[in-house]
Amino acid sequence: MSDRAPAAADSAESPRLWRRLLLILAVVGPGIITSNVDNDAGGITTYSLAGADYGMTLLWTLAPITVVLVVIQDMSARMGVVTGKGLAALIRERFGAAITFYLMIGLVLTNLGNTVAEFAGVAAALEIFGVSRLVSVPIAALTVWLLVLKAPYKMIERVFLVACVFYVAYLISGFMADPDWNQVWTAVARPNLDWSPGQATMVVGLVGTTIAPWMQFYLQAAVVDKGLSVKDYRIVRWDVITGSVVVSVVAFFIILVCAATLNKEGIKIESAQEAALALAPLAGRYAAHLFTFGLLNASLFAASILPLSTAYTVCEAFGWESSVDRKFEEAPQFYVLYSLMIALGAGVVLLPNIPLIGIMYFSQVANGLVLPVILVFMVILNRDRKVMGEHAAGPVSNYFSWSLVILLSVLSLYMVIKSF
Repeated sequence: MSDRAPAAADSAESPRLWRRLLLILAVVGPGIITSNVDNDAGGITTYSLAGADYGMTLLWTLAPITVVLVVIQDMSARMGVVTGKGLAALIRERFGAAITFYLMIGLVLTNLGNTVAEFAGVAAALEIFGVSRLVSVPIAALTVWLLVLKAPYKMIERVFLVACVFYVAYLISGFMADPDWNQVWTAVARPNLDWSPGQATMVVGLVGTTIAPWMQFYLQAAVVDKGLSVKDYRIVRWDVITGSVVVSVVAFFIILVCAATLNKEGIKIESAQEAALALAPLAGRYAAHLFTFGLLNASLFAASILPLSTAYTVCEAFGWESSVDRKFEEAPQFYVLYSLMIALGAGVVLLPNIPLIGIMYFSQVANGLVLPVILVFMVILNRDRKVMGEHAAGPVSNYFSWSLVILLSVLSLYMVIKSF
């Protein structure tokens, strides 16, 4: 009897473990996908510049940035599971249609500029392998358009999760660069910032490229579209935390590989494409190819998500149907908006002599202007008991959230002023 009892207990425990695992797999996705998309062409360029220009000096900044990202993403996820509504819909209901309309204009322009940057990243990555942008960009645009137009949400999410795995290319590149690990851990353990204009601007850039306005709308919309509720919140929170940590680890290795090679040799770059090309003679051809592959994967990934985020957000704001599981006839505005964002984003990259750098700067300035406004709305909504009920933020959480809003507002204002 004593031998059979543990066996019976193990037999009963096994199905419970499988059910728990299946539940986790059913819930995870929105947090990991949203965070990883932010390591896009613009983000990779920013991290590459941080490593090339300042070596390992700014590696420590990724720790506090990760904490801020977790807090903000958690607010979005919690609103999604509690209310069952997207952020744009909540803003319209709480603050009115007029404010929502002007906010949507800023967000659409910002996301369009970022989408152009993603297709520019696709073109830059494949040009390294000798593929003309006249070929690569249309094929990329058609691929991401068909993915969302034809596939159900579960399949789309699986594709996006697989894309997240390929960010490991940057980790491998980092080890292939053979950095001085004692120097790495010293840079992390002993924060050093001289607050010169250049370094201060780069820190603001690191914050801005990691925490973008579109992320809050997409994460909450994805949580709602997946049908998650309060009972799933614990797993959703871990999904958010995991995504935030992973995105920072990838950023860490991008900065690391450029610091250990380009900064060490005194090589200056202006883009992620130049970083990939410069890595070949320093870290080896395979490291450079992995870096380039990471840029291509990130650009395609973000070129899918940013137009999708825009379509979700605008449709929610104006009460239109928004879901990839709906047919075109059921959600025409959603699919038209998605298609327009892809067509315009790819089309701009194909125009001759188009000032891509200027467009990227414009999108970053717009990010800096829109983000603080969205964070104010989010904090107010999170503390509103009419919206959140018993799940409304408490005094401590509210104080911390407002502190973050003030800090990020100051940093965003600084970025906008420097950009002009």
